[in-house]
Amino acid sequence: MKKVVLAFSGGLDTSFCCIYLTQDLGLEVHSVVVNTGGFSDEELKNIEERAYA
Repeated sequence: MKKVVLAFSGGLDTSFCCIYLTQDLGLEVHSVVVNTGGFSDEELKNIEERAYA
């Protein structure tokens, strides 16, 4: 299985991309979030939950 790294913001666009890449293209997706200090703990938790959804 081919793998891809997805820069994941947790928004609608990257959430759609994650589903598209896994379900339509059959890729194994590894998402990455770079916390530059602009996210609260709650926002990071929400992003993580969306990444696994």
